[in-house]
Amino acid sequence: MARISAFRPLLLAVALVAGLYIGRSTGPATDPGPLGLLSPRTPDPATKIARVLDLIDRQYVDTVEKNALVDDVLQDILQRLDPHSYYISAEELRAAQEPLEGSFDGIGVEFSIQRDTVVVVAAIEGGPSEALGIRPGDRILRADTMPLAGVGITNDGVMRSLRGPKDSQVTVDLLRPGRDGTFEVTITRGKIPIHSVAVALLDDDGTGYIKVIRFARNTHAEFVEAANDLRDKGMKHLVLDLRGNGGGYLNAAIDLADEFLPAGRTIVYTQGRNSPRKDIVATRRGGFEEIPLAVLIDETSASASEIIAGAVQDNDRGTILGRRSFGKGLVQEHVDLPDASAVRLTTARYYTPSGRSIQRPYGNGVDYHGDLEHRYAHSEMLSADSIRIDSSQVFHTRSGRTVYGGGGVMPDIFVPADTTEGSRFFTRLVFSGTLHQFAFDAVDRRRRELGRYGSPEEFVRRFEVDEALMRELLQRAAEEGVRPDEGDMERSAQAIALRLKAGMARNLWGNAGFYGTVLGSDSIYARAREALAAGSPDLAGTR
Repeated sequence: MARISAFRPLLLAVALVAGLYIGRSTGPATDPGPLGLLSPRTPDPATKIARVLDLIDRQYVDTVEKNALVDDVLQDILQRLDPHSYYISAEELRAAQEPLEGSFDGIGVEFSIQRDTVVVVAAIEGGPSEALGIRPGDRILRADTMPLAGVGITNDGVMRSLRGPKDSQVTVDLLRPGRDGTFEVTITRGKIPIHSVAVALLDDDGTGYIKVIRFARNTHAEFVEAANDLRDKGMKHLVLDLRGNGGGYLNAAIDLADEFLPAGRTIVYTQGRNSPRKDIVATRRGGFEEIPLAVLIDETSASASEIIAGAVQDNDRGTILGRRSFGKGLVQEHVDLPDASAVRLTTARYYTPSGRSIQRPYGNGVDYHGDLEHRYAHSEMLSADSIRIDSSQVFHTRSGRTVYGGGGVMPDIFVPADTTEGSRFFTRLVFSGTLHQFAFDAVDRRRRELGRYGSPEEFVRRFEVDEALMRELLQRAAEEGVRPDEGDMERSAQAIALRLKAGMARNLWGNAGFYGTVLGSDSIYARAREALAAGSPDLAGTR
C-alpha cells in the first residue's frame, strides 16, 4: 500500500506519542499556567495533547501504564473520524497481517482441541508434517517439554508451542489410533502457506466453483492456478463465491478483476478530499475474459469483494447473485509507527465504474455497527422488496441497466436466506459445538472404513446419514442438554443430516469434502447454475 506523509490526524497521533517522552526539560510553546498547563494562546492542538499527557506522566496520583494510555487515546482519535480509521498495536498488527501475507512459520497442521487433546485435522499439503507422514486423527500429546493434553489447553497455547522460526525444530509425542503406545517425531519447521482459495470444484454440467475467502498477497496466483486446472478438466462456466469474504489487499482484488475484464475497462476508481481521482483499469493479461461468470455475494462480502462485484456488474461482465453486500468502501492508507504499531487512516472512497460509492452511510444518527441487525429486522434477508434502496442515487451499467448507490452492491438476482429448515434445536446443535464434536467422533472411530470411499466425490455420492447415526447424535445432544422442541426434527432433520455429513466429509477430505457436500443444497449456487445454463446475456458479458 502507498504511504502518506502529511495528514493532520496522523500528525496529531505521532505528536501525541512523542509527547509522552518530552519529559521535564522540554519547555512549553507558551507560558504555562497552574500545574504546567498551556495557556489559551497555544495554537497547536498536537502540542496541547502532548503536554497534557506529559503532565499525567509527571504528576498523576497513581502509576499509569503509558503505552496502554497512548494506545487508547490514539484509537479514540481515529475512531472519531470514521468506522474504518483505526490504530493497531504491534501485537495486533502481527496477528492481522499474517493471513494477508499468505504464510507463517510452523509445522503445517490444522488441528482441533477435542476433549482437552490436540487432534490433527489435516496435514497441510507441502508442509513438513505431511512430508513426515503425520495423519488426520493423530493426537499431539507434547511439543518438546510442553504438555499439549490436559485441562486448560487453548488454541493460543498450542500455536505458541508448534509455531517457530523457519528451520527450527520441535519434537512432538504422537498417539495414533490403532497403534500401541506413543511415538516421537522431530519436525523441522518451515514456511506454511495460508490459502485464499478455500476450494475449487467442477460439477457434472461443467460449472466450475471457486470460493475465495480473503484477498491476500497470493490470492491472484492461487485463483489462476485453480481456474486453469478446472478449465483443463472441462469447465464451461464459472461461479466465483465471495460470500463471507471481508476483503484484504486492494491489489489482489484488482488483479483478480483484471482476469475477467477486457483491456481498458475501469475496475474501480478512488477519490478523496486530498486524493485526486485515480482510475484503475484492466490490462490485456486477463485469462478468463470470455468464460460465462456468476459472482455470489451476501451481507458479509465487503471491501475488496465489493470492488470485484461492482466491476463485474457495472461492466455487464457477469451476474451478481445473493444479497446486498456489506458496504465498506473507504480507502485506508497504512502507516507504520516507530514501535512496530501502525495507523490505518481513511484517505479516499472506492467508486464502482459507474460512479457508485460502495460505502454505506455512517456518522451522527447512524447505527453503523448495528446495520446487519437492522437488515434482519426489516426482512431484507428474506425479500428484495424490503431492501432500502436510495432511489435518488441512480447509475447505469455499460449497457444501460439501472443500478443504485447508497452503500453496498445490490445483486442482479436476489436470493433470500434459507430459513425453511431452521429451528432452535438446529441452531443450538451447531453453536454449542455438539454437532462438530459428534461429526469428528463419528469419523475418528471408523476413519479407515470411511476412507475406503476413496475421494470426496465418491463419499458425497454414496454415503448417507442413516437413522442409527441420527439416533446416536440425538442421544449425544440430550446428554449435553441440547434437546429438540416439538416440531424441530420434522423441520430440520434433513438440514441436520446434511451438516453432519458435511462435517464428517471435512474431517476426511478437508474443504473439498465439506463444500462438495453442502453445495448440493445451496440455494444461491443452484440459482447461479440455472442462470449460467440459461445463457443469460448478462452472464455472457457485453462487448
